[in-house]
Amino acid sequence: MRTDPAKARLVKGATGDWEVIVGLEVHAQVTSRAKLFSGASTAFGGEPNSHVSLIDAAMPGMLPVINRECVAQAVRTGLGLKARINHRSVFDRKNYFYPDLPQGYQISQYKSPIVGEGEIQVDLTPEHSIKVGIERLHLEQDAGKSLHDQSPTMSLVDLNRSGVALMEIVSKPDMRSADEAKAYVGKLRTILRYIGSCDGDMEKGNLRADVNVSVRRPGTPLGTRCEIKNVNSIRFIGQAIETEARRQIATLEDGGTIEQETRLFDPTRGETRSMRSKEEAHDYRYFPDPDLLPLELDPEYVDALAAFLPELPDAKKTRFMAEYGLSPYDASVLVAERETADFFESAVNHDGMKRDAKAVANWLMGDLAAHANAQGIPVAEAGLSPASLATLVDLIAEGVISGKIAKDLLVMLVGDDRGAEPRALVEARGLRQVTDARVIDRAVDAVIAANPDKAEQAKSKPGMLGWFVGQVMKSTGGKANPQAVSEALKRGLGI
Repeated sequence: MRTDPAKARLVKGATGDWEVIVGLEVHAQVTSRAKLFSGASTAFGGEPNSHVSLIDAAMPGMLPVINRECVAQAVRTGLGLKARINHRSVFDRKNYFYPDLPQGYQISQYKSPIVGEGEIQVDLTPEHSIKVGIERLHLEQDAGKSLHDQSPTMSLVDLNRSGVALMEIVSKPDMRSADEAKAYVGKLRTILRYIGSCDGDMEKGNLRADVNVSVRRPGTPLGTRCEIKNVNSIRFIGQAIETEARRQIATLEDGGTIEQETRLFDPTRGETRSMRSKEEAHDYRYFPDPDLLPLELDPEYVDALAAFLPELPDAKKTRFMAEYGLSPYDASVLVAERETADFFESAVNHDGMKRDAKAVANWLMGDLAAHANAQGIPVAEAGLSPASLATLVDLIAEGVISGKIAKDLLVMLVGDDRGAEPRALVEARGLRQVTDARVIDRAVDAVIAANPDKAEQAKSKPGMLGWFVGQVMKSTGGKANPQAVSEALKRGLGI
């Protein structure tokens, strides 16, 4: 019997069930060589304050100039989120003080963002998916970074990130569990990487999230939410939601109230801590930036960007299922990274020949993925080319090598023999599968003769055939054709 997904998402408290409500504000660094309003570099890892223009440092009289590519990236992203593109948007000043915010305000967008409502379909299992609404996407500049571990008496400020373009992608409160939120961020990251508008590198802070969490009794109005700032990994996002939800449930069940506030998540202690009371929009004294005209986009400009969007994950998954006969699960795994999807198609269609797509997918998601994961690198960088994977699959299909030999061959191709041509390597290393019936019969006879007791038992226990197959394969160094071995054993054992 299947569990109702809505009931499965409820959290049991001491006094009954609770529903967790989650909304996310994801900050994605725009892929661009220059910052949002200056020509300074966005390269990661420079010496402190080495990528700072006079505009980024807020020198008097310096005026911002919009980066056209950052605008294009925001529009592309909006299109990928099936969102409304606003042909007129406005940049505002969001006023607050922070040591690494040199202007004393952040140039952002408030009432008139560049992108309006959209949605993302998030697959939770092959049979179950949800749709998460997008409230808005707006462009804004990043702040710098305060460094507290460089001096025992002072905090230092690095402005390399100051002015870097961010897309803030605000979801609707449509998620009901930590797993849904993690799946949403994973899907959003995939879309951004397909489009090329953000590299999604969470370790570098290029993708991070503010997590809004509240709880309520099922069917009652929304509760008071708390915002957990700057969570920088998908795993931590899930932990932060579960931790904060449990805190709120315990507080309410003890008769307390939830105060709207901003909190920080400490993954080491597994707790959220109060940071400050939650600001309202009027506290920031938003007003249109007088140095920037409203941003107006021609419909033709938006259409031109839409025309050059790549095939996005949902469309690619549907096509993979229809064109290659893949299961929803296999298709989902393959399209999660654009490079993996491209690798798969290149291997299946190498040299104009269409191979068994399932066989290619199994090698790509199995042995090759295991090798790549062990090194912490993408599958496409594991050292095997699509052409080599195609040849490996061909060699198995032609009976030149067995599956066991293929595994050994793969290890060679991604190791000491990286770059070698698989067919040539098979010949050079003597890996060709043994199909000669006389050779196989001799190996079978030798194993039966060495194990007379087991051979007698096998006549009444046919399940022992597998043991004998293993022994023959071992004696032939794994080179014998397993099917031929099995048939020869059945004849030799009389079963």
